[in-house]
Amino acid sequence: MAMDVRKRKNGDKEDLASDDRNPKSPGKGSKAPHPERSHRRRCSKLLAVLFLLLIVPIASLLGIKYYRDGLHARRHEAALHCLGNEGLFLFSSLDSDNDMFLSPEEFRTIAEKLTGISPPAESEEEWGPNENGETLTVVAKFQPLVMESMTKSKDGFLGVSHSSLSGLRDWKSPASPSRVYSASQFRAFLPPKNKLEVGESWWLIPSELNIFTGYLANNRYHPPAPRGKEVLIHSLLSMFHPRPFVKTRFAPQGAVACVRAISNYYYDIVFRIHAEFQLNDVPDFPFWFSPGQFTGNIVLSRDSSHVREFRLHVPNNRSLNVDMEWLYGASESSNMEVDIGYLPQMELEAAAPSIPSFIHDKEGNVIDSLDANGEPIQFVFEEIEWLSQITREEAGRRLEVTLYPFKKVSYHPFSEAFDRAKAENKLVHSLLLWGALDDQSCCSGRTLRETVLESSPVLALLNQSFVNSWSLVKELEELQSNKENPAHAQLASLHLEKYNFPVEMMVCLPNGTVVHHMNANYFLDVTSMRPEESDEGNLFDFSAGFEDPSTATYIRFLKEGLEKAQEYLGN
Repeated sequence: MAMDVRKRKNGDKEDLASDDRNPKSPGKGSKAPHPERSHRRRCSKLLAVLFLLLIVPIASLLGIKYYRDGLHARRHEAALHCLGNEGLFLFSSLDSDNDMFLSPEEFRTIAEKLTGISPPAESEEEWGPNENGETLTVVAKFQPLVMESMTKSKDGFLGVSHSSLSGLRDWKSPASPSRVYSASQFRAFLPPKNKLEVGESWWLIPSELNIFTGYLANNRYHPPAPRGKEVLIHSLLSMFHPRPFVKTRFAPQGAVACVRAISNYYYDIVFRIHAEFQLNDVPDFPFWFSPGQFTGNIVLSRDSSHVREFRLHVPNNRSLNVDMEWLYGASESSNMEVDIGYLPQMELEAAAPSIPSFIHDKEGNVIDSLDANGEPIQFVFEEIEWLSQITREEAGRRLEVTLYPFKKVSYHPFSEAFDRAKAENKLVHSLLLWGALDDQSCCSGRTLRETVLESSPVLALLNQSFVNSWSLVKELEELQSNKENPAHAQLASLHLEKYNFPVEMMVCLPNGTVVHHMNANYFLDVTSMRPEESDEGNLFDFSAGFEDPSTATYIRFLKEGLEKAQEYLGN
């Protein structure tokens, strides 16, 4: 019986082998293939099928990409032929998805500029006072502009009509020394629901201008009616002067804020506002007074029912902090005069934390706000324990980057920049100008910071190869005459030797030697030319994709500086 079983098993194996070779009916004397050989053959067929399944989609994708790239190149060439370099630059700046077509959303900026009509804003919350809530007393402090700090003062304001400066000369004190607000009005400073983390910034009042939309008209006397969050900002600034413009004529306008610290019940919010004032009224011609910035902070409860701290001020740590522009005519095309000066103090501050409008006893009855001796009842406030926080300096830096993308690379104080350059074996990229590069007190630096200095190729090169700095001419003149620090005085002298009005861009060795420099006026003249008009045919390079003339010129300037310094750096 055992042998029968084995034979049956062997027979089964033979039948199975025969079936592998020919499932129907193997011929007599045919041999069964080896099982391992059959397995390899099946694997080969499977691999071939998998290869086809993979290669066909990849080939299709490559074909589609090749077709799209070719189509994009043809569209780019056609657009360049139709629009020219300058027109294509403007078109590309609006074409955010780089598909060579403008969607309605992409065209919106130009449409609003051409028509002067903005689309209806989303419904905005009213920011009025809560009569039953707490009140906050805000006090204004103001010291007038130092007239001697203006450039025109050096020649006794020769050629400047008395009526032009009448509004400036008459502004000696704040329009409202103090004002009482409802604490709930300051909920305008609360972060939106998607910006609740420490270090997150957002636009309180969005900027509506950029390099392509241009600027707002100069021949205006009265600000537009504020709306939404602008109402509170306008009211606060009107404590200084009755005609504040919450949105400046030039970008970046508006206001930004950042959560500096969070507790269980409070936010500490740092903010920065760009606003200006119209000091003259008819019949005098317009006079614009533009502080470099308003900055400050507010500590308020999460439900905005209580304000612990509030302060807003114009920084006075620079020797010049206000830009002034006035017209010699009533029309937009009238001649304009420009100057800059120093404002010692322009500040708003809460006199104390907000307090209840009505005081109630335990039974809910309203009681007198004076104690038995006739003195105001004193409130005791608990100390705030912050759960998470960053420094004011870091919060301020994040606001700067939001307003000025060129600040994505660090700009260091003048003398510190050269110390860093020595330690890091880099060159110094330095800008010397009359007003601050990173606020609204400088009109001469606007074009640079809004174009080339914030372009990605320039930012990458500056970050990789340079230590960056900008300085005021007046501050370097003071540093040059400082006999207590001859090394810094020498650095300042080397800079001032190369300076020409209004802005000088320089590439320097760590010892202060200027190896290359370019004036802003020359830069603007060159970049306004068409490529065929330039004596240097390779000034504009579009070979590596679209690159505007300004960026190409500035990159070339930086690279020339690197080349001239190669011997020093040992590269």
